[in-house]
Amino acid sequence: MSYKAKPKILCIMHQEASTPGRVGMMLEDMGYHIVGCRPALGENLPQTLEEYAGAIVFGGPMSANDNEEYIKREIEWMSVPLKENKPFFGICLGAQMLSKHLGGEVMPREDEYAEIGYYPIKATQAGETMMDWPDHVYQWHTEGFTLPQDATLLASGEEYPNQAYQYGENAFGVQFHSEVTHYMMHKWTTKASHRFVLPGAQNREQQFEARPKHDPQIRQWLEDFLNHWVGPVKNHT
Repeated sequence: MSYKAKPKILCIMHQEASTPGRVGMMLEDMGYHIVGCRPALGENLPQTLEEYAGAIVFGGPMSANDNEEYIKREIEWMSVPLKENKPFFGICLGAQMLSKHLGGEVMPREDEYAEIGYYPIKATQAGETMMDWPDHVYQWHTEGFTLPQDATLLASGEEYPNQAYQYGENAFGVQFHSEVTHYMMHKWTTKASHRFVLPGAQNREQQFEARPKHDPQIRQWLEDFLNHWVGPVKNHT
């Protein structure tokens, strides 16, 4: 299969240096071509996903409640994959944006508790039916979201109850970051170390101590999820 013939996955990111991380690596190994888009930097979202096999909206330090025009446009744009029944995957901010698009709310906890590091989750019956889930996931957020109407909860957490959900046949949102590589974790824990003072946050040492224990399960979950979400490209070698 030629490079140009590979099915494309749209990856919407929110900072200049952002990458799709392990998600992008796995999708490329499955035979897809990653196309990045950064609306925060003035890049335009496609009016249709006709040329794409699916779309992913990643996380970022901003809030789904921010008044920036690109945030509003992204939330409105989510009607495109939903109307076209294209596979959609929202990660952290992406999951919060999807909830807001569907009429849900995004908000911090009253005590400002943050999940930064590794925290336990538990699959619901619907989640267990779909695949095996890790017992801990990597988090980096200070806001949560309400479960949209008609969405199915797939996994819950002790501090933030809505951790993963499905809407319709092809749209999924997760609060956690399965895409984070070892390099990305070094970068995040260095550049955003000021956030470790937030209530609930784990420090850098705690996070790196926990990674060898929990990351193999997270990696396996991501592989299983992507196979469920879009599957490998046929005839890919």
